[in-house]
Amino acid sequence: MSPMSPTPADPRPFRTAAVIPAAGRGVRLGPGAPKALRTLGGTPMLIHAVRAMAASRAVSLVVVVAPPGGAPEVKNLIDEHALPERTDYLVVPGGETRQESVKLGIDALPPDISVVLVHDAARPLVPVDTVDAVVEAVREGAPAVVPALPLADTVKEVEPGPPGEPEPVLSTPVRARLRAVQTPQGFDRDTLVRAHAGVAVDGDGATDDAGMVERLGSPVVVVPGHEEAFKVTRPLDLILAEAVLARRRANDEF
Repeated sequence: MSPMSPTPADPRPFRTAAVIPAAGRGVRLGPGAPKALRTLGGTPMLIHAVRAMAASRAVSLVVVVAPPGGAPEVKNLIDEHALPERTDYLVVPGGETRQESVKLGIDALPPDISVVLVHDAARPLVPVDTVDAVVEAVREGAPAVVPALPLADTVKEVEPGPPGEPEPVLSTPVRARLRAVQTPQGFDRDTLVRAHAGVAVDGDGATDDAGMVERLGSPVVVVPGHEEAFKVTRPLDLILAEAVLARRRANDEF
């Protein structure tokens, strides 16, 4: 029997859902539409992100967490774009923080979901192989899985100061031990539910669900990420994303 297939003793099937929090404004991309609704190749980034999750045959449900009051608009947007017939989707209103929005997405999951992916809407081009690798690692027993890449740059820990002012260096972490994390992050559902129940919203809330699991003392493992799973945050990222998408279309990869 395949590692991805449930054994007869399993109390419930390995059904996987992806939660995409898309309630943020994306101020670093400048004024205008929320970041998730900015277009990439003429299509909103959110739609690219939903399609990236639905491209995995392991993902049977995608839950999009919309801006408060914006759920009808987001649902109409998704209705206008084709998704694989095997994939269901659901749109729910979000909260004031990413952490609250992810919890609302988790709360909307049906009871037969046992593996949950949490994916940034601003990572529209994550390849399906990365999604599948995260799901596979959770199904093989990891409570929490994060795709990540080694760092190209040396990193300095500094004492933060006023913007534009010199900042004293406190230490230089060993680069070989550092990873830049991406999404989708994958979780055993019960572990993720416990993390969101046990970690209080503080300030703007947690932006890394795996970090919340770490605070529970549960193990988190890393699988190889992909350079095309970068986060579109600044205008230069949008230019790079357009170039990646154009190359994919030229190579009939999209």
